[in-house]
Amino acid sequence: MRALYFDGSTARLVERPEPQPPDGWCIVRPRVAGICNTDLEILRGYMAFVGVLGHELVGTVVRGPDAWIGKRVVADINFACGHCSACERGLGRHCALRTVMGIAGAQGAFADSVPVPVCNLHEVPASVTDEDAAFCEPLAAAFEILEQVHVHARTRAIVLGDGKLGLLVAQVLHAAGADLTAVGKHPDKLAILERRGICTCSLDALGDRRAELVVDATGAASGFEQALRCVTPRGTIVLKSTVADPINLHLSRIVVDEVSVVGSRCGLFQPALRALAAGTVDVASLVSQVIPFERAEEALRLAAEKGAMKVLLSMR
Repeated sequence: MRALYFDGSTARLVERPEPQPPDGWCIVRPRVAGICNTDLEILRGYMAFVGVLGHELVGTVVRGPDAWIGKRVVADINFACGHCSACERGLGRHCALRTVMGIAGAQGAFADSVPVPVCNLHEVPASVTDEDAAFCEPLAAAFEILEQVHVHARTRAIVLGDGKLGLLVAQVLHAAGADLTAVGKHPDKLAILERRGICTCSLDALGDRRAELVVDATGAASGFEQALRCVTPRGTIVLKSTVADPINLHLSRIVVDEVSVVGSRCGLFQPALRALAAGTVDVASLVSQVIPFERAEEALRLAAEKGAMKVLLSMR
């Protein structure tokens, strides 16, 4: 099979053996897969991952239980043991023994065949396009904030970052009723939110504006310091950025202002699928290019360009 393989220094499209899934697993044939900032951070050393890249996909089940054959699916990227205390609490994405698709110890989605545990599959509603369904994983990550922080109609919130995840987080918080300001550096990206009635602000014009909930979705090591400047005393910072660069933390402000810091990673897929089916979140505007899989190496370069939006790989 073809696969986009990262050897620790270079990502290349190569031929790899077809995976042989163990019992309880299936083979998914990707239709569309998305390149995200985490993939780009892996190329810079994040998680010291070596292997087939990618974790945002929609595909068709081609091997596995009869009930799943032919179904169009998305897949939870955390492959849990199913038996530890975290798994017993329904927190398989925090299983100490987990592997993670294309990130930690498990083959990724940028390939002709992807092995996935059957229990990780979610069928995609017929009304959702492949291109939209490829956003299910990052959209689920945006919805995870609502599982961690109580958001109500009077919650003053700031989302820092107008990249793909920041735009998704802003839409989710806005739909939840937050009094939201989305902050970024790119007028064309902020315009996507403005068309949906969301208040936006350039980073230069932010001034001393502060909020009780601040989400760092900048994808930059400097994002946390910016979030600290924006959060009110006894407020909450939600960290969504995964970066390879080290960060110097100054803890006194957190202690003095009694700020809560919440790490936020993966989320449940069902809220994301419902939002995609209902059309309450605009993901189509976040796509800059759809690139054939045979040009996967070029697609990585395009996704890494400054200001790039979502680059999708088409395997159809």
